[in-house]
Amino acid sequence: MSAHLPSVDVPPPPPDALPDVRIAPPGPRSKAWLARLKAVESPNVTAVTPEFPIVWQAARAAVVMDVDGNRFLDAGSGFGVAFVGHNHPRVVAAAKSQLSNLVHGMGDVHPPVARIRLLEALQAAAPGDLGHAVLCTGGSEAVEVALKTALLKTGKPGILAFEGGYHGLSLGALGGTWRADFRAPFAKWIPGPTRFVAFPTAAPTGSSPVPLDASADELKAAEYARLAAVLADVQRHLRDPTAEIGVVLVEPVQGRGGSRLPAEGFLRALHALCQAHDVLLCCDEIFTGCGRTGALFACAEAGVVPDLLCVGKALGGGWPISACLGRPEVMAAWGPALGEALHTSTFLGHPVACAAATETLQIIQAERLPAVAARDGQRWLLALRAALGDHPAVAEIRGVGLMMGIALAAPTGPRSAARFAWRVVVSCLQRGVLVLPCGAGEVIQLTPPAVMTPEQRGFVVQTLAQTIDAAWQAARG
Repeated sequence: MSAHLPSVDVPPPPPDALPDVRIAPPGPRSKAWLARLKAVESPNVTAVTPEFPIVWQAARAAVVMDVDGNRFLDAGSGFGVAFVGHNHPRVVAAAKSQLSNLVHGMGDVHPPVARIRLLEALQAAAPGDLGHAVLCTGGSEAVEVALKTALLKTGKPGILAFEGGYHGLSLGALGGTWRADFRAPFAKWIPGPTRFVAFPTAAPTGSSPVPLDASADELKAAEYARLAAVLADVQRHLRDPTAEIGVVLVEPVQGRGGSRLPAEGFLRALHALCQAHDVLLCCDEIFTGCGRTGALFACAEAGVVPDLLCVGKALGGGWPISACLGRPEVMAAWGPALGEALHTSTFLGHPVACAAATETLQIIQAERLPAVAARDGQRWLLALRAALGDHPAVAEIRGVGLMMGIALAAPTGPRSAARFAWRVVVSCLQRGVLVLPCGAGEVIQLTPPAVMTPEQRGFVVQTLAQTIDAAWQAARG
C-alpha cells in the first residue's frame, strides 16, 4: 500500500509565514493517509469526513504544513501544547542532546539526571511551597495522582467539581469531568462520589445579546450574585457528612468547557472554604499553566496557593509530560518509597521529555512569555471585538491571556449553535486557519502560540470574521 501512496517532501515552514492553501483540504495525500488510518485505528478515535481533517507533516512556531504541502496557522497550539511554538529550536536541541546520551530511564528506579533537573525546575517555578511532585505522561494521569493523594491525605473519597469542568478521560479523571457523553458509558466504573456545582462565570464582555439597558454595575451585581450562590452551594456540600468531600477540583479558567472565566474573587473564596472545612484544593492547570493566561500559574495570579497543582500540555514543549505538585505535608500522605511505588509507570520521568520540559520552562521565563501572553491577549481581544463584537452571530468574546473563546449564536436557535460553529471550523480550515470548538460545541476556542506574529494574528482575526459572517449569511439564506 505504501508504494502507491502519494508523498511529498515538506520542509519545516518559515515561522513568520502566512497560510498558503493551494489544494483544497483535505487534499489527495491527506485522504490517502486517512484511508490508511481508518484501516488500522480503532474507529472511536479520529473522526474522518470528506471535509475534515488534514494530516500534519511539519510545523514551526505557529505554522503547520500538511502532507499536501498546504500551509496553515495553528490558532489552537495543538490543544494548547505549543505555547512556546511548534518545534522550538531550543526544545529540539535539548531533546536531541538528551537522545544522544540516554533515551530511557527506569521509572521509580535508578533516576536519570534529567528527571532530577526537571523536578528542581518545577519546584523553583511553582507558587508557595508546592515543591514535591510526581511526574506523569499526560494530564489525566496528573489528575489521577491528585485524586489518589487527596484520598490518602483525607481518607474521604468524595470529589467536588464544577459544571463544564474537564479533567481528562481516564477513569479516575472522569470522576471530575462534567460532560455526560464522556461519563455515561463508564458510569459503573467511575470513582467518586462526585458532587457537581455551577461554575460562577464572570460578567459577559464584548457580547451582543446583553440587554441594552444593563449597566456595568448591573452586570457586576449579577456576577456577584452567581458567585454567592455557588459558594453557598459549595459550603452546603462541604458540610454534608454523607458527601465525604476530600478534594475540590477546579480549573482556574475552564478550558475545554468554553474558555470560561470565573467571577472575580472566586478562587480565593473557594480556597478559604476548603481551608475552613479541612478539604484539599486541587487546581487543574493542565491547560492554563506555564504562562497561557498571562501568569506562570493562574492560581498564583489569583492569590491562591492550592494544596495540589496539576500541570501539563505546554510544559513539555511538545513532548508528552505532566506533573502533580503538592505541599510537602500533603504529598507525605503517600509514605516513603519501599522499593515499589504506589503510583509509577515504566516511562515515569522519561529523560528526553524531562530535558525538553526543563528547557521549555527556561524559555518561558527567559522570554517572559507570560507577559507576552498578557499583552498579546489584550490585542487579540481588541481585534476580535472590533471585527466581530457587533455581529449578530456572536454572543460573547471572552478571554484572558492567550486563552480566548468566541461564543456563537446560530440564527435558527441555540440547539443549532454547535452545528453553526462546526461550519466555521471547517471554513477556517479551507482558508488556512486551524481552530476547534469547545464548550457544548458552540464556542470557537483560540489558544495560539505566544510566538504568533502580529501579521499572523491579523490573518486569523480576518479569517474568523469572514467565515462567521459567511456562515451566518448562508444559514439565514
